Amino acid sequence: MGHIYSIFIHLYGWLIYIASFFSSKAKLLYQGQKNTLWLTENSIEKNQRYIWVHASSLGEFEQGRPIIEAIKQHYPAYKIVLSFFSPSGYEIRKDYALADYVCYLALDTKKNAVKFIELVQPVKAIFIKYEFWPNYLQVLHAKKIETYIVSAIFRKEQVFFAWYGGWYKKLLYNFSHIFVQDQASYDLLTKHNIVAKSIAGDTRFDRVASIASEPQHLPILEAFKQDKKLIILGSSWEPDEHLLLEYLETQDCKFAIAPHHIEPERIQSLLKKIGKQTVLYSQTTPDDVKYADCLIINTIGILSSVYRYADIAYIGGGFGVGIHNILEAAVYGIPVVFGPNYHKFKEAIDLVAEGGAFTVKEYSEVEILFNKLLSDKEYYTATATKSAKFVQERVGATPLIMEQIFERI
Repeated sequence: MGHIYSIFIHLYGWLIYIASFFSSKAKLLYQGQKNTLWLTENSIEKNQRYIWVHASSLGEFEQGRPIIEAIKQHYPAYKIVLSFFSPSGYEIRKDYALADYVCYLALDTKKNAVKFIELVQPVKAIFIKYEFWPNYLQVLHAKKIETYIVSAIFRKEQVFFAWYGGWYKKLLYNFSHIFVQDQASYDLLTKHNIVAKSIAGDTRFDRVASIASEPQHLPILEAFKQDKKLIILGSSWEPDEHLLLEYLETQDCKFAIAPHHIEPERIQSLLKKIGKQTVLYSQTTPDDVKYADCLIINTIGILSSVYRYADIAYIGGGFGVGIHNILEAAVYGIPVVFGPNYHKFKEAIDLVAEGGAFTVKEYSEVEILFNKLLSDKEYYTATATKSAKFVQERVGATPLIMEQIFERI
């Protein structure tokens, strides 16, 4: 199976190369992977004690961020190497202040894995959630480098547990310890005789709680909301907007829309679909925005603080590959709504079950739900309380993980 994987990963590299001629994202990925070993060799400081943290993309980085912050706070002698697989993570966080070196992860070939680990010489390696790169894991294990995965979730349909997945399951033994989010994952690993594991929870709860404790003050949002109800569409895609804009046209409340993509042509397309007075966040002021009915957030990096001004949050992605981060909104104790594709997200399943979130798939459901939330104060308060409690009860994964990883120090 190792030989088959080697063929596959080289083929994947060629496909990325071909795609780079047609896709700007693929071009960034190809160039990033191609150059990362050279950049690492010429940028990394020698004779330092590095902890290597790897995240696939921006969402996984947010899960790893509390760990990085805790390392820097409690163990400042260590330096952090932060790697990304996806351009969407690297391009946004390449200047992250708490990382001493940020890079793309070179393609997972045996040669690349050996070279990268020889250059960095990490004393510990921490992977986030779903990152299982066979060659990197095998080299780390062979060199007896402590290797962890945090906020992991396992499901019985994953390749590790399939009848043909023996080679993949063996990869899990390369981890010094596996920190899972829930009991179901723990039990599944137990069934397959994987011992080095514990339930720590999801570090994203720690992250959003930290953000909410020191949110950005946004005068434009404050002036925009005034004394009206505010519905925020966060990380929205066109199907989400199609569903909600119809409701917007009939309501007296305020709407703020933060599209997942904010390219100028995407923003212009959205503007044409809105019948009410609309302004762009980047082009307005607190004095002017108060007269608008709809505010489009065309700025990166403020959405997690924008939610603090909302009465209801609708999270996009539920009509595509899956919903975006619902915890950034739920932490402020507001009802959360999203589309039907949420079943791969444990936090969404659990929040729906506890009554702090709702799913909709057609306009009639939007109308009934939002009308009730906006008009029934008792119902709204009960829902909002459940949302806040849901997050508060799940904070604390980071200290559990830190205690285990650094127990030998």
